[in-house]
Order: sequence, then structure tokens, then C-alpha cells
Amino acid sequence: MAITPNRIVIVGASLAGARAAHSVRSAGHDGTLTLIGAEPHLPYDRPPLSKEFLTGDQDPGSLALDPDGAYDELDAEVMLSTHAVGLDLEARTVAIAPAAGGNAETVPFDGLVIATGAAARPLPGVGNLAGVHTLRTLDDSAAIREGLLAGARVAVVGGGFIGSEVAASAAARGCDVTVIEAAPAPLVRGLGAEMGTRVGALHGRNGVELRLGVGVEGVLGTDQVEAVAMADGSRIPADLVVVGIGVVPNTAWLEGSGLQVDNGVVCDATLCCGPPGVYAVGDVARAPNGWLSPWHGNRPIRVEHWTAAVEHGMAVGRNLMAPAEAQPYSSVPFVWSDQYDARIQIAGHPDADDDVEVLVGSAEDDPDSGRSFLAGYRRDGRLSAVMALDAIRPFVRFRRLLAGHPTWDEALELAATLG
Repeated sequence: MAITPNRIVIVGASLAGARAAHSVRSAGHDGTLTLIGAEPHLPYDRPPLSKEFLTGDQDPGSLALDPDGAYDELDAEVMLSTHAVGLDLEARTVAIAPAAGGNAETVPFDGLVIATGAAARPLPGVGNLAGVHTLRTLDDSAAIREGLLAGARVAVVGGGFIGSEVAASAAARGCDVTVIEAAPAPLVRGLGAEMGTRVGALHGRNGVELRLGVGVEGVLGTDQVEAVAMADGSRIPADLVVVGIGVVPNTAWLEGSGLQVDNGVVCDATLCCGPPGVYAVGDVARAPNGWLSPWHGNRPIRVEHWTAAVEHGMAVGRNLMAPAEAQPYSSVPFVWSDQYDARIQIAGHPDADDDVEVLVGSAEDDPDSGRSFLAGYRRDGRLSAVMALDAIRPFVRFRRLLAGHPTWDEALELAATLG
């Protein structure tokens, strides 16, 4: 049964939550709109937290997603420093409590958007040792930035995108940086071993040491971290440790609600979680992506990309306001990463089992031949993804091509026109 929402509640003052707030108003919602956020900050942009903000090139005020007064113009009630602690689908209420502690209260809704995102996965056994950080929030980034002093010994645990960006930012601040990655190459999860190795060479070129193929046993120190203990018995001295080993979706508050929770909130193709008028967006949502259907069918996946959060937020407003006309989500996944003076861009959905071939630029990792290149990923005779390093114009052409699920021959034809 379709529900015409009069009271819309968005839980999560995130990028996805902010875009959902704008979207429901644009779709014609003229009832009450409540945005609930666990942090004390209005919605802000997260990508600079590991880049420009961390290096000191961007101030906190410039991170805001919307200008001052935007939520007044939306006629939205914004409740910050407020945790969602429960969901009652039968009563259609969200239980909330102040972050500083206090009694819970309930907020009624007709339409609900779950945009609670994810939390950084901690390194086990750290306790309260000072100098060990994860990076997810503005406050996390501010704390890390205080420790990035010239000459400081910084160990980054995890060679994914966040870890690699933090390493680049720390190096720019004049720190002595070591990246620790248990896999045989950085960025294996996002790029595969071959391209991860090639892109990971950026670290060495910029004076950052890589420790690959060895896990972390623990961190050492009395009150302040002093070193990282490695599984091979070695130790890496450290004044500051940043842990970037993935995230966990924020779904604990949904326990017992009746929603299907499995590595995120499981949704249908329209981002609906099952009950009428209840949707999930962004990092917490596990939903099908129609573009992936040739390989994944309608299997729901969780995507931790800025672009997906924006697209989810925009789509959910339309679907929530007009469920009978709801459109399935379908988009070519896209993510980028700025490291040192290089830009890495990925479109599509690369898989570790895909065949990889450099289509534009040099096929050899030779600094003298120029590092700019674009690689294609081949699966079942089709182009499944592309990855570019400082090859922005070719990337734009291939990203557009990917929308139509091109054959590998079509990818080769485009590559030939680009030289």
C-alpha cells in the first residue's frame, strides 16, 4: 500500500542524507522534514578529510555541503549531536537520544530515509593508546592533522584509497611515512594486483616506504604509541598511526526492527527496504544496481562511493514521493582518488578475476615513458571497468562508453582513436 508522506524523517546528516532532503522537497513534499545527525556538524564533504583538509589547504568552513541558511530555506528541522537508537516500524517512530547522554524520545514519520553511513573499522587490541586514529569524520581528520608535524614518523595501516590518500597528505606535511598492507600490492580490492602495483609505485616515487604482504600483530607503547608490531617479528617506529582497513555500516540501531540487515540495509532496486515509505541510501544501503545486472543480476551490493551517495539521495526523493512511479537505480559506478600530484579514476566494477590491459598510454611502468595511462578490465567478452592515471580526457570517453555495456572489441576501437 502506497503511503503519501506528510512527515519525512532522514536519519543521517550525511552527503546522501543531505541530498535526500533536497530531493524530497524538489519532488513536491510540503509537509514536515526532519534531518537527524549524530555529529555536531551540518552535512559536510568527506573526500577532503584525507586530502586537502588533512594537509591544511582547506578550512573546516569550506567543507559544508550547503550554504548557511540552506536548511532554513528547506524548512527542515535539523537535530545534530543526536543518535538514532531504535526503529519501530509498526508505530512508525524513530527513537533518538542525545549524543552527550540523556533520555530517549521518539520522532514519528510517514516516510523514512536511512542514511546513517558507516564507521571506520578499528584495529583490534589498541585500547586507548594515544596517537592511534581511524579516519571517518571531520573530528577524526582534525585530530590526525595535529599530529602531522614535519619529521613525525607516521605508519598507515591499510593501503586502500583512504590509506593511500592519508600517506600522500602526510608526506606533503614533511612526515616520514610507511604504508603497511597485508596484500601483495596497494589498492588490490579496488584495482586488482597488477594495477594496484603500478599505481602503488606512486608511494615510492614520493619517498613513502611500502611494507607489503605482512600483517600487523599490534601496536606498542605505554600511553602513547611508539611502534607497530608486524607479524614477521619486525617493528616499525611510529609517533602516529592511522588505520584504514575498511568500514562497517551503521546498522546497530536497527536491531530488532524487522528490516533485513546483512552488511548494510538490504533494499530493492528502488532503494526501498521493504515496508512502504522506508528507504536507505549511501554507504549503509545494500541495493541492486541495474547497470551491474549482466554480471550480478539483481544481487544487492553496498557501494562506498561519493557518487553513489549523491545519486541515491537524489533518486530516493522521487521514489518516496511517487512510489507507484519509482525507478530502479542504475548507474555506472565511479570513484576517484587524488594522491600526491596524481589523479586516479575508476568507472565500472573491476573484479580481481578480470583480464586487465593498458588501452591508452604506456603498458610499462617506466617513469621515463610517462605515467599517464588508461587500463581496461575485460569480463565475459565485455568491458567491465576502466582505470585511469592522469588520463582524464580518455577516461571521460570510456566512462561514457561503459554506459552501454560495450564489447571488448568496441573498447579497442575507441582506444585506437585515442592513440
